[in-house]
Amino acid sequence: MKVVLAITGASGSIYGVRLARQLANDPRVELHLVLSRAGERTLFEETGIRAQELRDLASFSYPFEDIGCRLASGSYQTDAMVVAPCSIQTMSAIAHGISSNLITRAADVMLKERRKLVLMVRESPFHLGHLRSMVALSEMGAIIAPPVPGFYHKPETVLDLVDHSIHRVLDLIGCPDANARRWDVEGGGRRMGRSISGTDESSRSQPGEGAAGNDDLHLGAGDDDQ
Repeated sequence: MKVVLAITGASGSIYGVRLARQLANDPRVELHLVLSRAGERTLFEETGIRAQELRDLASFSYPFEDIGCRLASGSYQTDAMVVAPCSIQTMSAIAHGISSNLITRAADVMLKERRKLVLMVRESPFHLGHLRSMVALSEMGAIIAPPVPGFYHKPETVLDLVDHSIHRVLDLIGCPDANARRWDVEGGGRRMGRSISGTDESSRSQPGEGAAGNDDLHLGAGDDDQ
């Protein structure tokens, strides 16, 4: 399965990091990675991770400006694309067909070829222009999936909250994680667990597992840039 992951300059680069690591460890997935310049900056400011560390996880990576690479053509077949996090600028450009860089062009290809496109839009609050762009994207076939975590899985760390949103995105693109903590209704009662493996403890984030080496991630303001 070929999955394109794009990381923009919106705050919340940890979502891109966790998704990259999940996809890189999935034997079903061939990971294609694109980072914007602002995405590289926010990634380092929020997590201390340099762009090359993420590129090393990917099967293939591409320069942000390379609008002539294979991801820019509908003839190159991919299965899904996720923009995580997705800045308002990137979302708005995709909604209006502005393909001035590889991220927006690759997303436009996904839409025109009727392939799966998931946008983890990271902004709040939304004004009417933002909402109208989301409606337009939904009508074109994109999935708007802001990182809004649930709390039924009893999160104990920041990474528990992050991973809840990541697991939902993995479900959306057809790469479910067996360790995802899921709400389950069984035998007339309710319990929280994992619907695939049947256990519910190993999925919790462990100390030191975070991108910056600890669970007390400093989630800075970041640029809402491409």
